[in-house]
Amino acid sequence: MDFALTQEQKMIRDATRDFAQKEIAPVAAELDKEERFPTEIVKKLGQLGLMGMTIPTEYGGGGMDNISYVMAVEEIAKACASTGIVMSVHNSLVTYPVYEFGSDELKKKYLPALAKGEKLGAFSLTEPNAGSDAGNQQTLAVEDGDHYVINGSKIFVTAGNMADLIILFAATDKSLGHKGISAFLIEKEWEGFKIGSLEHKLGIRAASTAELVLTDLKVPKENVLGSVGQGFKIGLRALDGARIGVAAQAVGIAQAAYETAVKYAKQREQFGKPISSFQAIQWMIADMTVKIEAARLLLWEAAFAKDTKKYFSKEAAMAKLFASEMASKCASDAIQILGGYGYTREYPVERNYRDARITQIYEGTSEVQKLVIAATVLKEME
Repeated sequence: MDFALTQEQKMIRDATRDFAQKEIAPVAAELDKEERFPTEIVKKLGQLGLMGMTIPTEYGGGGMDNISYVMAVEEIAKACASTGIVMSVHNSLVTYPVYEFGSDELKKKYLPALAKGEKLGAFSLTEPNAGSDAGNQQTLAVEDGDHYVINGSKIFVTAGNMADLIILFAATDKSLGHKGISAFLIEKEWEGFKIGSLEHKLGIRAASTAELVLTDLKVPKENVLGSVGQGFKIGLRALDGARIGVAAQAVGIAQAAYETAVKYAKQREQFGKPISSFQAIQWMIADMTVKIEAARLLLWEAAFAKDTKKYFSKEAAMAKLFASEMASKCASDAIQILGGYGYTREYPVERNYRDARITQIYEGTSEVQKLVIAATVLKEME
């Protein structure tokens, strides 16, 4: 087994890190404070080829592997977790399912602009009564000639108010349960599409989270992803990939908190010597080091499994579960190392702590990840 990165992977990681630290990190606290969407930064991500990284070059993408992708997400999230999740959602939950399940016509029409970052995408599955129970869709799509007419509402849509294109799930036949759900690719300009309320959140405050209201929204039949009734399968496949992206975001958040804590511990003196000389601090740093490296290896294993076209649901769930729990713990420990300063906005670890918490919830809660892992293991051992 070879853990060495290729020269291309190293170049992608280093170039992304350089951009993130020079152009994103200096404004991350301001974006968080003002709850301001990083519009200009997202445009630059597109120009750098980071908004369609794994999409083939024939559709305007980078044609890169998933190891390169997760390293890029980690570096962006290390500088700003809000920007990291916008990048992750666009790549994992929008461009990937359009490429994987879209017709040739849909791919030709929409994918180049998405892959180049000229248009921003969003993923709209969650409803007030369809969270972890994603199959309980109340939004209805009724066939009407060459269109479907959609009525309903969606919540917790990352960048939903900023997106140009949205993958939206609706029930086309409620009697079939999750087998009666279909996925649609919609444009924000269409009549009947409206932005509802925006959430004010604990963390990832610069990544806007919107409600979508759909009133007699007419969607052409050719804008169905895959086939009618395949939506639930498409959603689960997309979420598997997205969990890898969230795991990368979590590793980036943890790495940021860790580096701040180590630097502070070496500079801060108490009782006449740096606090890094105290065993209690050293043990915390050691624990953080091990947890971050373990999470990164799980992340890379999941990315590799996706690259090799293996069934990667378990690997993605394991990476997300461990990385998200680890990020919250590392950010908490970083605050402890900084003491009172860690609790203030003078240092970024309080933002890291707030941002880390959501990674245990979206794209499937930690409890859902355990169900996925257990179900896969039990099936494998039949």
